[in-house]
Amino acid sequence: MNRTTLAGREQGAKPAGGEEERETGSVKWRSADPRAASALLAALLTSVAFCAADMIARSYPFGSRTRSVNDLGNQYVPFHAHLWDLLHGRADGGLLVNWQSGYGSSFLPDLGTYVSSPFALLVALFPRDEIDLAVYAITVLKTAAAGAAMAWLLLSLRRGRWWAAGILGASYALCGWSLALASYNPMWLDGLIALPLLCLVGEWAMAGRRPLLGVTIVALAWIANFYTAYMATLGAALVLLLRLVLAELPWRRALAAVGRAAVTVGLGIGLAAPLVIVVYSGTKHAYPGREGHFAPVGTEDLLARLLPTTYSYSSPALYVGITALVLALALPFHRKVPVRVRVGWTVLVLVVALSLQWAPTSLAWHAFAAPNGSSYRQAFVLCALLVIAAWHALAYGLPDLRALGAAAVLLVLIAAAASRSTLTQQHSHHTWPVVLLAVAGTLGGLALLGLRNGRPMLAGLAVALLIGAQFGEAAATSAVATRMRLGQMDDYAPWGDRQQQEADAVASADAWPAYRTEPGRDQTVGNDPMMVGGQGSQYYSSLTADVLSRTLTALGDGWTSRGRSLQSLDNPVTDAVFSVGARVHNPPDPHQKWLPQGGGLSTVTREDVPPLVTVRPAAAHSTPAAFGPSPYRNQELLLGARVYTLPRTTLSGAHKGDAARGLLVDGAQTLTARCRPGSSVFLWAPHYSGTAQLASGGAQKLYRSDAENTKIAAMQPLGTVPAAGQVRIDLEPNRLSRVPAQGAVGCLDTARLRTAVQHLKSTGATKVTVSDGTLHARLPAGSSGTAVVAVPRIAGWRCSAGGDEVAASEFHGLIAVPLGASATSLTCTFHPPGLRLGIAVGGASLLALILIGTVSALRRRTAVRSGERTTTAH
Repeated sequence: MNRTTLAGREQGAKPAGGEEERETGSVKWRSADPRAASALLAALLTSVAFCAADMIARSYPFGSRTRSVNDLGNQYVPFHAHLWDLLHGRADGGLLVNWQSGYGSSFLPDLGTYVSSPFALLVALFPRDEIDLAVYAITVLKTAAAGAAMAWLLLSLRRGRWWAAGILGASYALCGWSLALASYNPMWLDGLIALPLLCLVGEWAMAGRRPLLGVTIVALAWIANFYTAYMATLGAALVLLLRLVLAELPWRRALAAVGRAAVTVGLGIGLAAPLVIVVYSGTKHAYPGREGHFAPVGTEDLLARLLPTTYSYSSPALYVGITALVLALALPFHRKVPVRVRVGWTVLVLVVALSLQWAPTSLAWHAFAAPNGSSYRQAFVLCALLVIAAWHALAYGLPDLRALGAAAVLLVLIAAAASRSTLTQQHSHHTWPVVLLAVAGTLGGLALLGLRNGRPMLAGLAVALLIGAQFGEAAATSAVATRMRLGQMDDYAPWGDRQQQEADAVASADAWPAYRTEPGRDQTVGNDPMMVGGQGSQYYSSLTADVLSRTLTALGDGWTSRGRSLQSLDNPVTDAVFSVGARVHNPPDPHQKWLPQGGGLSTVTREDVPPLVTVRPAAAHSTPAAFGPSPYRNQELLLGARVYTLPRTTLSGAHKGDAARGLLVDGAQTLTARCRPGSSVFLWAPHYSGTAQLASGGAQKLYRSDAENTKIAAMQPLGTVPAAGQVRIDLEPNRLSRVPAQGAVGCLDTARLRTAVQHLKSTGATKVTVSDGTLHARLPAGSSGTAVVAVPRIAGWRCSAGGDEVAASEFHGLIAVPLGASATSLTCTFHPPGLRLGIAVGGASLLALILIGTVSALRRRTAVRSGERTTTAH
């Protein structure tokens, strides 16, 4: 069945495309395909409105307000910076291993999660110090592409006014979900683009057309961002099923269309498997995040999010513009639209809306994993359905007064219910004026279209009113969301003098892989090593390895985001263990006004440290003691020497409470102990929040933790024990906190540490070379025992000693390799878990696609020859 016949089965629908006359007002023109014009209009409207909103909000790059809030500044910009370095050959590592973060992390899962979109490659066209501008430009382009794709889809579903499809395409691209969530989670925008494209794939499957292109689109969607692609695929499947019902096809043909769609999706996902399976495997080895529990929002909040300028992180952002909303509300009452079409699209919108509010279906939308954050990440699917419903209300002809009146009544009821929501009450000075102006523009534009009577001027004025209404409310909604995010989330400055100073300091000391250069404890963002260079412990990803997080926590490190954002641990023992030979010290970030401010430049300190590969006695690895509760003793286990004294401590005015949980600190108090004069004092208080300082002098250190256990404080050095041996630490908490009853203070004997370091150097590797996923070390002759590599033992490492492959095991979270009697070299290679399976699935899918294409080509050739013989016979 050809496409025209199939589309015609839907109650007289006519396909868009082909060379034919179109009408706008009374002006007739010829176009090869009006879908191109509508897509261009949607992209233009989207881009201009998006940028205008940032101008209104005075947000970067059009104002002084940063747009790098939350994970945008902490994750996405740094990952794009690392991609820039990879594309320009400046990164430490490659596609397999990121040697800059987490002392060596698997990069392919991060690539597939954050920067696998084809749009991400555009960062290479920008200067490195304009990485924030590059991410902004990519965000605008992605949003515009989503509008263009939706406009193209609408005219593919049913013939209509090209400019109307363009306006509604922009409504989809500028929906609440896009403006409130995806604008600072740019990888999710790939799902916004994918949904209309996948619906087009469904149309081609119905008509039996473009199978290769369909598979390619599915593969690209799942490669770009498999998380939102999964949601988009579900949404497109629902649209396809409804289209088949409305087309009233014989059941055999309907099943054949479903089969073609299923094969297309299966092959497309199969082609994406090398990346998708690696990402999936990475989640299995990641540190567990927060286990979310779904709680539906109230009806008034749900309805409020249909209106412009409402904002909330934890409710579904369903805004699509008043014009699209009015048309969608008018659809059930539009008598020009066939009943089946009215009922079908209305029911689908309502069913999907209800699925957002029910825990089992919400879990299904999120790939059966409760999201760590917003519970309505699938809301863009409902936004798309609202826009498609609005298109059907317009494409069959303008709604009459009866339908518009019913829509107006429903809109009033929605507004009345939404007025009881705090989301409209806190923005009433924005929401209601914008709603009234948008309603006036929508109803005025639709009325003029109905009254044009062949006059182009009225038609032009109508279009101007509709575009103006949409442009104004979308810009206002985006501007409000931008300002609200800044008030509710952490934010970070774009690249500037501070980051440049850090980068210069790191570059001046960097000698990787002879030793690591740590970008510093006073970080700017959670992924400083990717932003400014170096090779540190800092690492923030949804895929932060479980073994890395648990190992560094056991050593006294701090973290945020419930263990997935690891900080720098400023400690000479762990620096020796991880071969950190240079450490940058930065002044507090001036952008973070809550920090105690102090000027100065970034400085570098250097230490004599062992190489990346050291050799330990066999006994140290054969029966290693497990990590205990003391991070000081855990550091000694990795170092292989006793270097700390742990004195008994007394807290003035302490509330005993639960000793296992620690002593309460509810005001200025003093922690006292006695240590050897001249030793270095460290304080480990993971659940303390406030400042700590030696009474005898030294820098004041800030500890950050919270009562919800989403962040814990790192161990920090406070200074040197005075000649009297008395240690007095003044604590000034900024909230009710706890410090360990015993074991909080550790006094480091620096002479013992130097001795331990010299021993590890004397038995360590004489030379270490590192490439993307391979580490090679030359060992001293006669080495025996166990080689310990100062790299976390994440899943995927395989090693050989002296050319013989051996099982790489774990030494307190690090890679450990038993050595033979004559081993003089060590080679470790990294194979991301799931990559081999992914390649096998991808290869099988590619082979199946080639076979299907070959069979189809042979059938077409046979049909052509058969037709030629028939013609000759006649």
